[in-house]
This record gives sequence, structure tokens and C-alpha cells, in this order.
Amino acid sequence: METTIAHGGNIHQDSSLAAKGELQVRMTRRSFLKTKGAVLTLPVLNSLVRASDNPQQKDAAVSKKLVIMYVPNGLVRRCFFPGEENGELPGFVGGFDADKIKNKKRIPTKPGIYPLELTSTMQPLSEHTSDITLVTGLDRTFKNGQDVHAQGASCYLTSVSPEQAEKKGMPHPNGRSLDQVIGDHVGHSTAFRTLEISCNGYAAGKESIEFDNISWYGPGKIAPSIKDPKKLYDRLFVADSFRTHLADVTDLMLGDVNALSKKLGREDRTTLGEFVQLIREVEIRIAKMQEQISHSDIKVPTNEVLPRGEYIKLQADLLLLALQMGLTNVATFMVGPERWDASLLYEGVFNQPVQHHNMTHNQKGDGYKDLQKIDVFHMQQFAYLLSRMKTIKEADGSSLLDNSLVTYGAGLGDGATHQYFDLPLIVAGKSQGQIKQGRFIQCPSGTLNSNMWLTMANLMGVQRDSYADSTGVISDLWT
Repeated sequence: METTIAHGGNIHQDSSLAAKGELQVRMTRRSFLKTKGAVLTLPVLNSLVRASDNPQQKDAAVSKKLVIMYVPNGLVRRCFFPGEENGELPGFVGGFDADKIKNKKRIPTKPGIYPLELTSTMQPLSEHTSDITLVTGLDRTFKNGQDVHAQGASCYLTSVSPEQAEKKGMPHPNGRSLDQVIGDHVGHSTAFRTLEISCNGYAAGKESIEFDNISWYGPGKIAPSIKDPKKLYDRLFVADSFRTHLADVTDLMLGDVNALSKKLGREDRTTLGEFVQLIREVEIRIAKMQEQISHSDIKVPTNEVLPRGEYIKLQADLLLLALQMGLTNVATFMVGPERWDASLLYEGVFNQPVQHHNMTHNQKGDGYKDLQKIDVFHMQQFAYLLSRMKTIKEADGSSLLDNSLVTYGAGLGDGATHQYFDLPLIVAGKSQGQIKQGRFIQCPSGTLNSNMWLTMANLMGVQRDSYADSTGVISDLWT
């Protein structure tokens, strides 16, 4: 099997052309190995710079990255928001009567910037306090008539107001989402302008697509996410139908990787070795997951019965490979779908699968404490992503996290009340020094979450005065 090594940079043509070998490259210090059925884009390797290279290309700036991580069904706010955990226990609404509350009460806040203190739900982030900022007080405009969970997800990144939706004739306030807007601006040099990833293990829909998607090309036009780790793996490596009878990518290219390694400096040899090892580990984990599915005790094997942590971490590692390989700079990552009443196995938390959404409606007494365990579990997956991003080095020696914006949030302020105000949000990463981290920013109540998205767009280099129903940027986030 013939494999070639090509020097250059990010693939910037359509992936279908890439599969045919019709690749064009434009940057230095990055290479890719290509073979029949697969393309492996390598991390940036400084040793590949040649004396004849363009000096401007040698010092090419490292790209900024944006990752938007979404968790479903809100969070237990008293365990997430500073200062609320030891307060009076709120009068949780039992059963499924949350929408019958006509006047959802806001808890008074004191706007300002405060030192970051980790609440019990945020404890998994204890090693990342200098890399994160907690932001509260963000509201999402709401339109009656669309299910609150569906609107929480589908409108999370669109932020179109009901008034704007009415003017544009939209049945629901869903416009072009933030990731797509930013991808239009920064995605021309990468194989994928955006990458949409989901950790919803159900193959068949239990709810409409609005419950299971945060990325949209435009009104009613879904940007479909990839749920199956195998399909995501194949997409990243531009695998084609030959993939079914080819050996693993790393087996095909091992000889060429070893040959290339001899030409590299010590640091780049380490980088390349770690990169190839990560790919091998991903392949092993995918094979393990497929084996688990094949032995599942149900008639139609579906991976919702698989351990959630393994599944989420596998998808996260594939996302990191895409960022490290320069295949995309903008990605959305849905930890799970809204509502769905799906039984999921949270390993190490509960002995049996549980239904996250149902638990949000049973928080009376100590009920919220079991629900919080899922919030902590999700926070552990977020901490895993940040830890991995810190270890991945860019061309200039900085980490992937140093050059990234990573947001972690939900479309509901509290799953018990279905409130669409006080949305929880954590912003991680340094955005190449543009953000001062390690703080708690409490915005004035009523600050629109579209203001945060406008801020994210500007930080990613998209210069615009407004986004959806925004009224301005959140200037406190900038250094």
C-alpha cells in the first residue's frame, strides 16, 4: 500500500476531494500522510520548516479555536451559583408542572466582578481556576408556543427574539447559529468550517430535532451533528468505502511515520509519537465500544446503555484530534439532548441507568442531591477536556487551551422551573491573552445571552456591532 508524505498545512478543499487525493495545502510546519482510503493530518511540526520557506509563513500565527459545550435540562442552580447552596431550600415544583408557574421568581443579584470561588458542582474544575471564569445573569428571550426544552436547545446559539422571528416569518425563533456565523469568517482555511458533535447515543429520535440540536445553518435548516464515534473518526480521516477492508490508519502509515520521525527534532518526535499513540488509543476504544454494543441485552443494540463517561471522553478526544490536526477551528459539543426521557448509564454515579430529565422534576426534599451528581459528572467531563487541551502544544509552544475559547452552559437556568433566565455559563481558555480568567462575573439581571455570543464573535475576529437581539458586548470579559 503506497503512502505519501506531503508538506504544507490545513486541507482547505471539500472533503470529498480530499478523499480522492485532490488536496491543496498552504501553510508550513504541518504535514499530512495520505493513503488509499484515509488522510492523516499531522500536528504542527517545527522541524519541517525549511530554509527556503517564506519567512512570514515560518511565523504564521496560531489560529484561535472556539468550542461550545452544551449540557441538557439545566443545572441544580443552588449547587452551581455562588452564595445559594446554604440558603433556604427553594420550593421545588414536583412532577411535570414546571410550566404552570406563571411568575418565575428571580433571585436578586449584585452585579460586579468577584473572586472565583468554586461551588460544590464546580469542584472538578479545581485544577483549572486560573483558566476559567463563571458568568451569571444571562437571559434568553422566550417565545410562547414552542416547548421550553426544544427552545432551550435550538435557540441557544441563535438568540433570535420573538419579535425578530415574527418579522422574518419564522414559526420558531431559530436563525443562523453563532458557530456557523463564526465559521463563515474563520473556516476558509480548514477542511471543515464547523464541526458538530453530539453525545446522544440514541440512533432513533425520541423527540423532534429541535430537542437534539444547537447548530443551524438557518431557520429550519439543521447543521447535523455526529453521534457515532466511528462515523466521526471516519469523517476526520476522510475515510471512504475502502475503509471496511483496510487495516487501521496507524498500521497503514506506521512506516512513513517512523521515516518522518527520523527527520524531526527531539521535541517534534515526542509530539508525533504522542499524536499517533492518541489515534491508536481512540481506535482501540471505538472497537471496545462496538464490542459492548454487540453484547447488549436488547434486540436492537443502541449505545445509550453504554457508560456515559467513556462515550463523552471518546467524542472529546476525537474533537481534540480535529483541532490539533487543524481540520476545524469551530466546534459545538452537545453532551446530551434536551428532555428525551432516555435511560442513561452514568458509571461511578448510579448502579443502574437513570433518566436525567425525569430527575429534574423530582427535586423536592433531598431529591436535588441525586440530580446534582449528574451535574458534577458532566463537570468532570468538561474538566477532562480542559486538561487535555492544556497538554496539547501549538507551534509557538503555547497550549491549545491558551489559544481557545471554550464555553460550558445550558439553555435552561434551572430544570425544576424551566426558567430561561440566569443561564449558567463558564468561559474557559485565554483566547491568546484576550481574556482575564479566574473570576466570577455577575452581570445585571436581564443581560441577554446574545451579548455573550456577540462578545465571542468579536474575540474570534468577527467584527460586527450586533448579533440577534444583542444590545452590546460583555466588556468585563476582556482583559
